[in-house]
Amino acid sequence: MKPLWQQYIQIINQVVKPALGCTEPIAAAYAAAVARTLLPIEPESIAVQVSDNLYKNSMGVYVPGTGKIGLAIAAAAGALAGNAEAGLEVLANVTPEQVTKAQTLIDAGKVKVERTETDEFIYCCVTLTAGEQEAMVKICGGHTLIAEKRLNGELVFTADSAQAKATGSICDGIDINIESIYRFAQEVPFEEIQFILKASELNSKLSDEGMSKPYGLEVGRTMKNGIAAGIIGEDLLNKIVMLTAAASDARMGGANLPAMSNLGSGNQGIAATIPVVITAQCYKVSEEKLARALIMSHLGAIYIKSHYPPLSAFCGNTVTSAAASMAMVYLAGGSFEQSCYAIQNVISDSSGMVCDGAKASCAMKVSTSSSAAVRSFLMALSSQNVSGQGIIAKDVEKTIKNIGKMVLNGMSSTDVTIINIMSE
Repeated sequence: MKPLWQQYIQIINQVVKPALGCTEPIAAAYAAAVARTLLPIEPESIAVQVSDNLYKNSMGVYVPGTGKIGLAIAAAAGALAGNAEAGLEVLANVTPEQVTKAQTLIDAGKVKVERTETDEFIYCCVTLTAGEQEAMVKICGGHTLIAEKRLNGELVFTADSAQAKATGSICDGIDINIESIYRFAQEVPFEEIQFILKASELNSKLSDEGMSKPYGLEVGRTMKNGIAAGIIGEDLLNKIVMLTAAASDARMGGANLPAMSNLGSGNQGIAATIPVVITAQCYKVSEEKLARALIMSHLGAIYIKSHYPPLSAFCGNTVTSAAASMAMVYLAGGSFEQSCYAIQNVISDSSGMVCDGAKASCAMKVSTSSSAAVRSFLMALSSQNVSGQGIIAKDVEKTIKNIGKMVLNGMSSTDVTIINIMSE
């Protein structure tokens, strides 16, 4: 296999992985679980310090297995019941009794959560105290990237610069663009990418869960009721929006099922997966072609998002759905040029969507971007595309760079304003 293709597969394996619950509070749970492995006895108190963006994305989302919201319960559950070996699935086996014990610690005022000044978008430092013993774990640059461990003030682990590298820069130094991703997805041997079908399995189970039970705002179930009442039809667009939103409903509502995440986001993993799976069913394609489309969608999303910070005021579902739309064109038998049209169209449609934290209403944003993906791929198949308008350049690579500039240079003050509003 070509060395470049091996690099692409390595990127995917690094940041497309199962995650149980929203990855921001889960980062705190993971740090706490790792810190607990350093202590000889259970902690008596927990201190959590996080970056503004991690704080923002933890304020309104349920922590799986707990039925509760926020960083305090995530950290306490991680410290008392987390599996440090399970990464983003750290809370998979938490029991009601352990949740009660964690809540007791919180109610006693023994769990403190603070925002801290840092240049890192993803930053979490958890300190556990038990008698005279103290364990500290610091995560920096990625949701499970441990930068430092200390026991009683003594350094027991520090990451080298390569390990501490932020996931937002994962494509740095690699020859990658939309065309190379498209060709790779088409030509790489199927057995090398068959693993991506796990995304279809996991995220489809979440969708089924969201359709069968009342999670969050029930966006998916509300659409199902609308179909049953004859208000809307069960066409391809509405089916994709309904089932994609349902998966997000379940995820943000605390379902005890993992999502296949994309670059640290479960919702974006869902947005990169479910529309592609439903489109594949519509066109009755083979399992191999579905796998190639999922690779195109997930890797395309990673590449576009590598142009700006991993957490920001920009809702990443927009560009994730743009990559999904590219894959949908491929499934429908469209050309590479038309796939580029699809990306342009989605970004033009929904790039104004801001991120104001992880919460139940994220299912609405997932539905918005997924709806744009369907419209955009249908327009692209008719060779209709936005070009040279607003931030949309005539060339898709220039458009992607423009998105990066907009987020990095233009939305930093927006991010601060949103966080301040939420904190009030």
